[in-house]
Amino acid sequence: MEHTGDGDERLAAEGEVAVARLAIDSGDLPHAADHLADAVLSDPQLPELHEALAELCAAAGGPAAARELFPLEGQVYLGTVVCRAHVEAAAGDWDTAIGLLASAIQYEPGRPWAHTAWLAREDLPGLVDPDAVAQAVARAAGTLPDPLPAELTPAVQPFEDFVQAVVARHPDHALLLAMASGLTRRLGSTARAVELAEHAHRLAPGHMPSVMLGNALRAHGRPERALAVWEAELGRAEPVLDDSSSYLAVDVAELYGALGRPADGLPWLDRVLAAEPDHPKAAPARHGLRHAADGSTAHLLALADHHRAHPDHDYAQDLLERLSHREPWLGMVPGATEATVNVLHQVLADPDTTRDNEIDCSVSALEPPSSLLAVQLALPRVTVSYQAVLEPDPRCPLREPATRVWMWDGTDPRPAVAPPAPESAELVRATAEIVWPTVPAAYDHAVRLAGVPLDDLVGVLAHPPAPREDDLGRALLAHQPELWVRAVQTFACLGIAHHRTDQPWPDSDRRRVLLDLLLGPEDWVVEAAGFALVAIGWTHPETRADIAAQLQLRLQYCDEARRTRLVTMLRSVGALMLAAPWLPPADLDLARQLVQADKADKAGKADRAGNAEEASAESAPAPAPEPQTEARPGGFFRRLLGRG
Repeated sequence: MEHTGDGDERLAAEGEVAVARLAIDSGDLPHAADHLADAVLSDPQLPELHEALAELCAAAGGPAAARELFPLEGQVYLGTVVCRAHVEAAAGDWDTAIGLLASAIQYEPGRPWAHTAWLAREDLPGLVDPDAVAQAVARAAGTLPDPLPAELTPAVQPFEDFVQAVVARHPDHALLLAMASGLTRRLGSTARAVELAEHAHRLAPGHMPSVMLGNALRAHGRPERALAVWEAELGRAEPVLDDSSSYLAVDVAELYGALGRPADGLPWLDRVLAAEPDHPKAAPARHGLRHAADGSTAHLLALADHHRAHPDHDYAQDLLERLSHREPWLGMVPGATEATVNVLHQVLADPDTTRDNEIDCSVSALEPPSSLLAVQLALPRVTVSYQAVLEPDPRCPLREPATRVWMWDGTDPRPAVAPPAPESAELVRATAEIVWPTVPAAYDHAVRLAGVPLDDLVGVLAHPPAPREDDLGRALLAHQPELWVRAVQTFACLGIAHHRTDQPWPDSDRRRVLLDLLLGPEDWVVEAAGFALVAIGWTHPETRADIAAQLQLRLQYCDEARRTRLVTMLRSVGALMLAAPWLPPADLDLARQLVQADKADKAGKADRAGNAEEASAESAPAPAPEPQTEARPGGFFRRLLGRG
């Protein structure tokens, strides 16, 4: 038996085995069994462990008598299950041993439970009941990821090899073939999975073989054929869908969605819901298909509302996470588009750039002051000057605030708040993330900031801590420091959303401060505060009407301002509004128009740049010289940042 435990695991297992042997010598067999159960979790393949198990069985009067040392009643320890499997194998009860090994794979598939000598016995496939093996395969494979990640495959492969050997001994056992198809499919052998499932379906064209055949066909790239198999099986279940066929109907509906035909899937879900209004998957799946049909975040909000009303319906949460993944504001902080940030990226991409470089930037028009935080985070010796302030003046708040983050000396911004206390800054630093599973998850994650003083949460908006000293933090600092600044501001505002939640929302400090920030000067803080308000609306439906009215003010301002000057956060604000689908339809339409207009504007600029380059190449005798960037120790970069 190959031994693969690492040093720490091996030492831990060896220590447990040593104590177990002392207990065996003293006659305290239950104590010894407990230590061997601990040892098998540390290093399942340790040879001394299996030797000690044999010694324990001998001391107990044989493997059959040793069973009671590893009881399976009530809450059972995983190490106890694995040791009991080995004891059952030693006693010759192969069916029970296989079932227990499958349970261990089910609960922790990455451990080498199946790397055991008795499972590899050449005669074992002829000693087991195929019904018992089919049940064991269903238990082991039912919770495995589909497909199985490559890092888990080595641990599960010996079990798969054993199952295939049993299939070879029982080639016409329909249930075994169907279950084996599911395991084989997860390990990536989709053609073999189809072969097994098709044979099972020919032998017994019932519900389970149909389900497994459809799954195999779908994994093998034949979804239309899978639909035909599943719909034929559901046709046999007419006119009433039972529990098992209702889940198959959900699979049919979602496969239509995956094929880009969500409208064809919705009637199946309507049938399920008509028979079972509280079906745990049908209503969430319906929201998912409707989102696939029109892209509205209203259906994602409906998923969140559904999960809040039915916390046991985990599928709603799973689906919401999947559909929110990497979507601006729904699952991540959007990037920044300021000219300052664009040039920052260029400078950071230069291999000669260091934090000691002096950088002098001249920008044609005023930009959000938080963009300077990002630049100075990575390059603290930067100097940025702004040539003009375009109208409407982005320094002016939409209303007179009690909470101010920024002040200006002419065009030079400076913080209007004191830095946070070190312990508050560190807690925000530990909490901030650039991605999150869902909007409610981001809101819940920030609850750890509920006890941070309000002044400190506001202070961190203008005085962000450095990124965490991990791989992601170092990558952000080196390449995209603006994402870290935006993450800090986002979670600081989410922390404000948790401040004094005992105060009724209409007159609360958290509402007052977040509205001051939302309606304050044009800055990334506006977006962060807006997201905090959106998150409150997602999690507290009674606040939605009030929050919609406040978001409208910022949306209308952005629409008016973009007519006379560039609004760098236009697309992000549009995405933020779309993440609040309870806004009036006219406002949501405007938000979509702003997002599309910003995309079209940037695409047009890219096309014009490409056309200009092509025309130059065709008509000019030589390309015009590029603006030069000077870089020398003790010197500076000079860049003129255009707007337009």
